[in-house]
Amino acid sequence: MANDVSYTPEEVAEILRISKFTVYELIKRGELMAYHVGRKVRIESADIESYKRKSKGLAPLDSPATTPSPSFAPTQGFSHNPSSDEGLVICGQDILLDILTRYLERQFPQVHFLRRYIGSIDGLMALYRGHANAVTAHLWDSDTNDYNLPYVRRLLPGHPTYIINLVYRMEGFYVAKGNPKNVTTWSDLTKPKVRFINRERGSGARVLLDEQLRILGIRSRDIVGYGEEEMTHLAVASKVARGEADVGLGIEKVAMQFVNLDFIPLHKERYDLVIRQEDLERTHFQALMSILKSPSFRNEVIGIGGYDISSMGEIMAEI
Repeated sequence: MANDVSYTPEEVAEILRISKFTVYELIKRGELMAYHVGRKVRIESADIESYKRKSKGLAPLDSPATTPSPSFAPTQGFSHNPSSDEGLVICGQDILLDILTRYLERQFPQVHFLRRYIGSIDGLMALYRGHANAVTAHLWDSDTNDYNLPYVRRLLPGHPTYIINLVYRMEGFYVAKGNPKNVTTWSDLTKPKVRFINRERGSGARVLLDEQLRILGIRSRDIVGYGEEEMTHLAVASKVARGEADVGLGIEKVAMQFVNLDFIPLHKERYDLVIRQEDLERTHFQALMSILKSPSFRNEVIGIGGYDISSMGEIMAEI
């Protein structure tokens, strides 16, 4: 594609074989660059190519391969005790965190609320190191059949925390419409003609997969594509939708954005927010808790679809 060609979101959706809604989400998350001409949104062909390269784990065409992604660089200048002139860093990849951040920005326009789109284990490590203030996790422990508590205990020693529920979500397989490879169970990933696309190490989906493989005695080397990784549920679903993989693991909400995907439900997961206990009485965190319990926020999340909010805002554990 020539560099001087630009496209509308609808045209980009056709090129990438995804929904128009997904294109706007990619733009909002900063994964796909765009600009405005008046009230119209345009995406240049070079930025489409850049997004495709990043989805494949390749370096951007105009950047050296060793350049780290800004989203994963350590955040400087933010502590776990933010004042009005500091920022508050929220880690996690779900769209409901973008909505939560928007609500906080309305109440505290003087505060810089930053979003980092990183996986569960990286988020907990960022909280431990003081690079984040609130992080999400959906890490299943097969020994206890519990979510998040065992990992928080191990990764945040000496840091008392609250684990607060956001939502419950369904994890499962993304497959092409009609499920032509008939993939319905974890064991089906070992079928010789099934190409899998994995999530990055440290993500909740990757932990769930590896725990299930351990329980079933399945060797990762017997899964074609196990070593191929993507950084988000959206990128995994997009790869399956484009026919570059036969199956991937992710949440149901993302599958709803693709017209040519089916979703095979496998495991209901708990998606929690983790904060330090000392922070809960601070103004920003009290506001956050109030937002989680507010009818307006809950109704907006319900309207998105794909989430169980029955325990939203409840403290699941004190560690």
